[in-house]
Amino acid sequence: MDTSILLNIQDQVAYITFNRPNKFNSFNREMAFLLQKTLDDCIRNDEVRAIVLTGEGKAFCAGQDIQEITDPDQHPGFKQILDDHYNPIITRIRNVEKPVVAAVNGVAAGAGANIALACDIVVAHEQASFIQAFSKIGLIPDSAGTFFLPRLVGFQRASALAMLGDKVGAVEAERMGMIYKYFSPETYEDEVKTMAEKLAKMPTKALAYTKKALNKSFNNSLEEQLALESEYQIASASTEDYEEGVSAFMEKREAKFKGK
Repeated sequence: MDTSILLNIQDQVAYITFNRPNKFNSFNREMAFLLQKTLDDCIRNDEVRAIVLTGEGKAFCAGQDIQEITDPDQHPGFKQILDDHYNPIITRIRNVEKPVVAAVNGVAAGAGANIALACDIVVAHEQASFIQAFSKIGLIPDSAGTFFLPRLVGFQRASALAMLGDKVGAVEAERMGMIYKYFSPETYEDEVKTMAEKLAKMPTKALAYTKKALNKSFNNSLEEQLALESEYQIASASTEDYEEGVSAFMEKREAKFKGK
């Protein structure tokens, strides 16, 4: 049984853990496919209303397992690795109609860093770090690194980080807008749990429309985005959670959203 990906569902939050700590949670083919399956399971499970990606041990994820791509008997080829492994993972993260949090517990390198940056919210342990390690072995950033990184930190900084391969600590990553927040070692686990459970109790459909609108904003004109907001706002206003939210506001009580 492959245990490279662990799934634990608590309080409507799916905690997905990369579990190859002896390899710094680097991906091989089996692990990549198992993550895709696990994400699909979470997408289909109506009891799951938020997803957290994290790592076991000292690393979040060190990207691709180098042993797999240097072994001529194992190497599936870079096209197959990207088409079959990483691109489907990034697509799932962006298209799942539930919030996805990257809880970066340690080093996030290469594809591991970019999987984190593709998530809706990125938080990190104070001692975590991010590195675009590709240039160090003569490759380019993949897993949507060239898409999300410049949008998060700006063109100049993204170019430097991609080309120089500098390591960025969690404190600096928050300062430059690469991540949302970092947490101290003492509070990290509790803060991640609190955030995830808060997201799981929020109006899931409205969050999904928010995510869709943000995805579209990368390519839309202002007029197109305004039209899309109108469309999604009308759809959000037809949900049970909208009715509950308004009722709770009028009655001065806490809303109890059901994700419907």
